[in-house]
Amino acid sequence: MVLRLSKLFLRTLREDPADAEVASHRLLVRAGYIRRAAPGIYTWLPLGLSVLRKVEQIIREEMAEIGAQEVHFPALLPKEPYEATNRWTEYGEGLFRLKDRKGGDYLLAPTHEEMFTLLVKDLYSSYKDLPLSIYQIQNKYRDEARPRAGLLRGREFIMKDSYSFDVDDAGLDASYAAHRAAYLKIFERLGLEVIPVTATAGAMGGSKSEEFLHPTDVGEDTFVRSAGGYAANVEAVTTVVPAEIDFTNAPAAEIRDTPNTPTIDTLVAASNELVPRSEADGGPWTAADTLKNVVLAVTLPTGERQIVVLGVPGDRGVDLKRVEANIGAYLPVAGEIAVEAAGEEDLARNPLIVRGYLGPGMSQNAPLLGLEGAAKLLYLVDPRVVNGTAWVTGSNMAGKHVFGLVAGRDFTWDGVIECTEVRAGDEAPDGSGPLETARGIEMGHIFALGRKYAEALELKVLDQNGKQVVVTMGSYGVGVTRAVAALAESNHDAKGLVWPRSVAPADVHVVAVGRGEEIFAAAEQLALELEGAGLEVIYDDRPKVSPGVKFGDAELVGVPTILAVGKGLADGVVEIKDRRSGEAENVAVDKAVDYVVNAVRSN
Repeated sequence: MVLRLSKLFLRTLREDPADAEVASHRLLVRAGYIRRAAPGIYTWLPLGLSVLRKVEQIIREEMAEIGAQEVHFPALLPKEPYEATNRWTEYGEGLFRLKDRKGGDYLLAPTHEEMFTLLVKDLYSSYKDLPLSIYQIQNKYRDEARPRAGLLRGREFIMKDSYSFDVDDAGLDASYAAHRAAYLKIFERLGLEVIPVTATAGAMGGSKSEEFLHPTDVGEDTFVRSAGGYAANVEAVTTVVPAEIDFTNAPAAEIRDTPNTPTIDTLVAASNELVPRSEADGGPWTAADTLKNVVLAVTLPTGERQIVVLGVPGDRGVDLKRVEANIGAYLPVAGEIAVEAAGEEDLARNPLIVRGYLGPGMSQNAPLLGLEGAAKLLYLVDPRVVNGTAWVTGSNMAGKHVFGLVAGRDFTWDGVIECTEVRAGDEAPDGSGPLETARGIEMGHIFALGRKYAEALELKVLDQNGKQVVVTMGSYGVGVTRAVAALAESNHDAKGLVWPRSVAPADVHVVAVGRGEEIFAAAEQLALELEGAGLEVIYDDRPKVSPGVKFGDAELVGVPTILAVGKGLADGVVEIKDRRSGEAENVAVDKAVDYVVNAVRSN
């Protein structure tokens, strides 16, 4: 059916919405694809739904190609399955929780691992039933503290999540590879550039994880890549660890008065004044010679708040996202962990922390650093802090620093953590060259989950020997609404959206420009003939709208081909414009349909 603008439920806007931060948000609202219902929650209008359904269809076709079958779960779920896996607690404040009239606890699902696992447990019990891959396209809910950027970071969104079930790890590897290949095909068909990068498994768990990132300056994820092919999310980058140094003959550490040096810059300046170094000894002191001890407050999924101290080279900043991704190995509970700089109340509860002069010694009594009898705090260090490295660092006494404090001799630590910012020029961990940094939008994430959820929910099958074995699982997600936003973000110009043909709401936008009846009659006929040729058509048949507004709307809406019927009709021609290139050509009326059909098929 031809979509006639005189009847279509559509209102375009001349002005940007006040809360729009990125181009996709601005243009999807202005062009009448979505409307804001609440922060992070959007209503889909007819044109938006058309694009959304085409994205979903491409996903469904590629899932079918690898043998995955579609199911559909409710979004409103009972508490008990999530309690069994501890995610009722682990999700913390990110979970929408509610009670029914009888006082029963429910949640709006952020993901459905538990429900998929229980469904397979209910229906399957033998290795003969496996391997199995099932998926759904469903609304998800997460109580984002700061929803932003329209569809890119919402509180309600649509995701395709699929799960594989195998008897053993070899089967999981095959299922993982099949999903990975399907994802690359999905994004290729969408016309969306993605880079698969190594990622951390986080709260999901598992032995292997990859993200599919769409490179863009508005992306919230930072990733790195090397010319040699290494690519990883910054949370998953591992540091090239320096070799340990023999400290047998290292001079003893020495505490010196360093008044008014609470920052790294002031400490470096004072060091060069008080203890100048010759070129033979390494040259002037720099921030890289100092050990900065950063106090963080960690909020566990239980709500408990804990102080952690990180020892990092003074020329490196702490990346809180990397801390959140990696600190779980040293804390007593699993789940999503929030990390921030320690506040006044946190420091007040730990009076032995001397601001500006904090040094190692929190995890063991170190008389050199003046913390005898202090309560132990978890002390973790950056991988560059290896045995034999010597540092200038705080002495835990106001106005004093210690010079030549040797790691492994004068202080130890509770663990090593990847926690500092990754910088352009750092060496790739696989030796493939220096890293460059970029930003991207996470479009998909795949996990080799293993047996975490199957064990928690007792999903077992009988193997070939009649023995019960725990099923091994994979989890694979694609952000469907996020894909629409990413496509809009990467396919627009100053005039509006420029959709790829694979997802555009129509193949051709016919515009009747002028007031003569013959113009509208010709435009009507062309629209019907284009529809009869199998194309999807939007027809701007509004009789009292100016040509400027009609052309402005056509360019804003972003259909790939615009066919304008106007004054050229008197000479037997219409104008056909390619929305992406901007190139326009006058084509004879009786050749126009074939011209457009060929343009559509050639793309």
